[in-house]
Amino acid sequence: MVAVSVVERRTFVQGRPAAYSVAGTGMPVVLLHGWALAHNTYRGVIATTAAQGCQVIAPALPGFGGTRDLPRDDFSMRGYAQWVADLLDALEIDEPAVVLGHSFGGGVAIRLAFDHRTRVRSLVLVNSVGGSSWKQGGSLRSVAERPLWDWGLHFPSDVWPIRQATRVLPVVLEDFLPNLVRNPRAIARVANLARRADLRVELEALRDGGMPISIIWGTRDGIVTRESFEALCVASGVQGTVVEGSHSWLLADPKQFGEVITNDVRVAQAARELERQAPVPKRRGLRRVQSLGRRRRPVTG
Repeated sequence: MVAVSVVERRTFVQGRPAAYSVAGTGMPVVLLHGWALAHNTYRGVIATTAAQGCQVIAPALPGFGGTRDLPRDDFSMRGYAQWVADLLDALEIDEPAVVLGHSFGGGVAIRLAFDHRTRVRSLVLVNSVGGSSWKQGGSLRSVAERPLWDWGLHFPSDVWPIRQATRVLPVVLEDFLPNLVRNPRAIARVANLARRADLRVELEALRDGGMPISIIWGTRDGIVTRESFEALCVASGVQGTVVEGSHSWLLADPKQFGEVITNDVRVAQAARELERQAPVPKRRGLRRVQSLGRRRRPVTG
């Protein structure tokens, strides 16, 4: 793969400042980050994906990375999805994009595809929220019922063992600490939004509409549970892919992530190429017919 550079840029979306990273050329790919992070954390993932012949656009979602918060009335998964659609308009992306969503970004990706079907070529959901399933004892319950202390208990497993911690922590802290200092309220609000997200109905509708969907999950993920992953798979009608790793496995090993999504990228590129080669149907011109008024001969007496 050819090495590509990742460039940080700023623009305006919905009249408010927004930050994003971009890399590569080719088929557009939108990368939506996880909770409390931003585009900087995913620099390795962006470069690896762009090297496969893609133009990767990775925004800092509202509330993070220097992008302004959504207005109160728009604070929802639908509001975040609309913001992403408006970003694509601002950047003049005029063709469907492959949308990669990690964690909270996966929930936004699902809603984007549901609300703006023509903007999305395919979905790749990585350790995504939205399955809303959690096992307590022997019973299956909604993730919204999962207490915050239980999330906290499982958080250390996302960075250990030590070999992974040395890879994940530096990149995560690059965005997490500035976000915590700059906008702690957004971190808390988005955590609640992600925790309560149930997007199975939207996935079922996308499945019935023929949207290509891939779902990937790490075996040691204690944040998005196996039950939630399986619920997403059932709703979308796909088998799902399980990899060795934690909730942030793609940050620990961007190269592995690139290998895992290679087939998704190639299939999308092939579909795009077929569309570009398809002949444009010719519009049949209308034959002008002289109006009856002009054709009628004058009556002679």
